Amino acid sequence: MEKLIVSTSPHLRSTTTTQTVMRDVLIALLPATVASVVLFGIKAAFIVLACVASAVLSEALFCIINKRPQTVGDLSAAVTGLLLALNLPAKTEIWQCVVGSVFAIIVVKCLFGGIGCNFANPAITGRIFMLICFAKVAGGSHTVFADVTSGATPLAAIKAGEELTPTLTDMLIGNRGGAIGETCAVALLLGFIYLVLRKVIHWETPVIFMGTVFVLSLIIKGDLNAALYQLLGGGLIIGAVFMATDYVTTPINRAGKCVFALGCGIITVLIRFWGSYPEGVSFSILLMNILSPYIEKMCAKKPLGGVKNA
Repeated sequence: MEKLIVSTSPHLRSTTTTQTVMRDVLIALLPATVASVVLFGIKAAFIVLACVASAVLSEALFCIINKRPQTVGDLSAAVTGLLLALNLPAKTEIWQCVVGSVFAIIVVKCLFGGIGCNFANPAITGRIFMLICFAKVAGGSHTVFADVTSGATPLAAIKAGEELTPTLTDMLIGNRGGAIGETCAVALLLGFIYLVLRKVIHWETPVIFMGTVFVLSLIIKGDLNAALYQLLGGGLIIGAVFMATDYVTTPINRAGKCVFALGCGIITVLIRFWGSYPEGVSFSILLMNILSPYIEKMCAKKPLGGVKNA
């Protein structure tokens, strides 16, 4: 070689940007969004519009007021708003959607420095905030097609020992109670396949998360049917695919991602079977978000010849 070019890192470059990643996530969420409107009616569309618009507007105003570069173009606020909307029941009031979106963007994301600096997933934290503040966010709503005698969602019915009305087929297509975007397993799995094929996420985290819940439920209940309801019920699939895979709030290395997913699955099962809530996905992801830096440090590879720091 006649010329040796030396430059600072990064040496590996990619055309992938925050905007392209977020655009892929939005595309992956389209089937679940369409399914939510079909299953829950026009109220679901209003919830989605309210959450997305509030999230985007909140970030835009925050940047203007603080004289920061405008960041709404990276689409991360739109993703946060859409994820929050899909985790809410159809009975949620529009003003509550606005409050939850503003909290998720301003308090959880922007006040910590914006994207890349938040310690927890904004959509998850926003949902937990709403769950604590607003009684209507707890539980879920039934679809416009559901023929039910009980107002309980499948997980609430299981916890209360009630008879389950939706079949496993209903659970797959979304004809059961829950949040507007969590019920249709088929739509969510289509999004999962798209994200894996686009190499936006790794398959390990969702599979280990869902697999842990399924296996532990099977061990605890000793019933395959009950374990399948635990797998398809609640927000397990949407949480495992779209929120437990968040780049910012989860470990970077593959081993850390596996530990993170395993922890999420275990905590979810503990809350579902022995906690006061019938659902535990949101709380499990938030708790593991807090532990992410420690998991990443524990699972980091030691350089060849390196000495572990005391």
